[in-house]
Amino acid sequence: MSRGRQYSAEFKREAVALVTPGRRWREVAVELGVPEGTFWRWVVAHREAATKSTGPVGLGAGPVDPVAYQAALKRITELERENEFLGKASAYFAKKVHP
Repeated sequence: MSRGRQYSAEFKREAVALVTPGRRWREVAVELGVPEGTFWRWVVAHREAATKSTGPVGLGAGPVDPVAYQAALKRITELERENEFLGKASAYFAKKVHP
């Protein structure tokens, strides 16, 4: 008994890559002539593989460089401190100008 048409791994990768925020997976499945259930399994498998290799996947998300991530967190902390200081300084000068 035949299980239907066989698709190459490359075809599956390229088909799943056609799914974008503006293009639903069902539209792509119909356009390519792939059964919706089959195509949905490809999408789920792709998402699971991407999550395992790169962490959570979002729109346009790719692998996260741990060094760049730590640098960004450090910069955010510095900016928050500077913002807090500037808020205190402006409050101080506002009191001094308008007693």
